[in-house]
Amino acid sequence: MSRKRTFLASAVVVAAAALLAAQTFNSRFEQRSRQSEERGLAQPFKGITTDGEVQKDLYHVKSTGVSTEPVRQAALKFLDGLTDAQRSKTTFPIDDDEWRKWMNQHFYIRQGVSFEEMSEAQRVDAFGLMKAALSAKGLTLSRDIMNLNRTLGELNNDDFAQYNEHLYWITVMGEPSATEPWGWQIDGHHLIINYFVLGDQVVMSPVFVGSEPVIAEIGKYKGTAIMQAEQDQALALAQSLSDAQKAKAVVQSEKTRNNNQTEAFKDNVVLEYTGIKATELNDGQRSKLLDLIGLYVGNLKEGHAQVRMDEVEAHLDATHFAWVGGIADDAVFYYRIHSPVILIEFDHQGPIAMRQYFPDRRPNRQHIHAVVRTPNGNDYGKDLLRQHLEKHHH
Repeated sequence: MSRKRTFLASAVVVAAAALLAAQTFNSRFEQRSRQSEERGLAQPFKGITTDGEVQKDLYHVKSTGVSTEPVRQAALKFLDGLTDAQRSKTTFPIDDDEWRKWMNQHFYIRQGVSFEEMSEAQRVDAFGLMKAALSAKGLTLSRDIMNLNRTLGELNNDDFAQYNEHLYWITVMGEPSATEPWGWQIDGHHLIINYFVLGDQVVMSPVFVGSEPVIAEIGKYKGTAIMQAEQDQALALAQSLSDAQKAKAVVQSEKTRNNNQTEAFKDNVVLEYTGIKATELNDGQRSKLLDLIGLYVGNLKEGHAQVRMDEVEAHLDATHFAWVGGIADDAVFYYRIHSPVILIEFDHQGPIAMRQYFPDRRPNRQHIHAVVRTPNGNDYGKDLLRQHLEKHHH
């Protein structure tokens, strides 16, 4: 056999092996995704509670006075820019389980249209939808998380098949409307936003933000850093506590594992209040707590963020702050802010895709997960949707 034929034969063998590996890879991911969904959706949605019972009359269908028209227009523009095939796999009924089908892990097989398959014009429209719904801070955080996912690919021998800035999917539930309920979701590695709209009301939760790495020290997006204020301001609050206050707030002084409780498919977690109650904080500490909550709520557009903060402040006396880990300036930790109407978890996590850089496998500051929830049945705007459907008999 000639050298040319030998080379061609070898190339065919290599290509066939690569195709088989890709098929095995995708099949394994599909199986893991299906199993996660089956387990996670086995129970109907109830919502995060403290004792298994939903606290009633926390949420009401009402006017906020803050227009959602820019978001509706941006959603229509995004949908109009899709092909028929893209649109058919991107749109779902308002009450579809697609809302609950999100997962941080990169392997999860997602629905919708991805930035990877969008044209440049379609990406502009997708970011336009996010810009209309989010504050400048929220949009920057989202794009930085997406970009840091490429950094993770660079840190793994340029594995952009698993990690890059375009592996994020958008779905739209319901038809964008000024009066009927609808919403959208972005889902991908370290970035999940659920955004429900009813009239001029908005519920933006669950939200999952984070990254590994948190700070890009190399590569295309070198210098990008996220979640530093959420980390540092929480530590400053913990350090401001008196010994008596720390005895209540600090649940555990050693952090040896991941602590988040309400990530993917944890819609119905029963999570008791723990830590120190806001009524046991002084005025300065209560102000620090509100500022910390505001960092998360402030990812919403300003008008709706203020509506949400008003809701949070109305329940401030029932809000708890809990801490796991140390409080030294370089500490690794977990904290939880929990009230009847908001749940925030922040967690320094152990290495996953950067294990080669952290051989001890302990939680570190280069891997952060944070989750924002609306307890007592209003994640995904579920309680508002229930009230709307009961009133209008759809």
